[in-house]
Amino acid sequence: MDPSVLDKALLRARAAGAGGVVVFDLDSTLLDNRPRQAVILREFGRAHGLAALENARPEHWQGWSIQRAMTNAGLDDADVTRWAEQAKQFWRERFFTSEYCRLDDAIAGAVAFVSDVRARGTQVAYCTGRHDAMRAGTVESFARLGLPEPGPLVHLLMKPTFEMTDDDWKVAAYERLRGMGDVLAVFDNEPTHVNGYRAAFPKALVVHLLTDDSGRPVELSDGILSIRNFLRS
Repeated sequence: MDPSVLDKALLRARAAGAGGVVVFDLDSTLLDNRPRQAVILREFGRAHGLAALENARPEHWQGWSIQRAMTNAGLDDADVTRWAEQAKQFWRERFFTSEYCRLDDAIAGAVAFVSDVRARGTQVAYCTGRHDAMRAGTVESFARLGLPEPGPLVHLLMKPTFEMTDDDWKVAAYERLRGMGDVLAVFDNEPTHVNGYRAAFPKALVVHLLTDDSGRPVELSDGILSIRNFLRS
C-alpha cells in the first residue's frame, strides 16, 4: 500500500476545512461485515443441527460465496450442496437488517483515518448502499467502534429503499454530495462505483479499497490507486 494517498487526502482536508467533503462507502470500505456473516452462519448451523457451522468464524468468509464459507467452516461437500439454498435464504433475511449490521467491525486503520479527516475540519459523508431501515444499527456500530457519528458536519447517505440498486443510488447521490461542498476525496470498494465517482468528480482523489466487491468484471479507470486498508505505517 502507498501511504501517501492517505496523507494527500488529509492535506486536501486541512486546506479545504468545512467547505470540503471526504466521501466513504461503508461495507468492505470502512466496515468489515464478515463478523455479521459469521454470526448468521452460526445461527443457521444451530437451527439445523450442523455442528461445523456452529463454529463459523469471520475468516471463513472469502468473498460473497456462502458455499465457500460453509466449506471453510468444515461442512462436507454433500451437506454444502444440500443446505446451500436454505442457508442463502436465511442469510438474506438477516444480513440487510439493522439488528445484524450492529455486529460489524472496522477495517484496519479506518476509525483513526476518518477521525483524522474530521480533525482537519472537513465534512465526512458516508455514502452507502445500505437502505434507510439499517440506519439505527449502522449508527450504533459507529458509536461502538468510535467512528464519527452523524451530525452537522457528518452525513449518512443511505438508499431510500432496499429495492433501489446500489449503482442507481450512488449516481443519485452525486448531486447531494455536490450540494455539501467541494468533494476532495472518495473511498469505495466497488470498481463500478469508483469509476463513477472518478467521472463525476474529476478533481477528487478517488481511491479503491482492495477488499471484496460484487465480482463484476469491471476494470478500474486509469490512475485510480488501490489500498487494502487505512493503515499509514
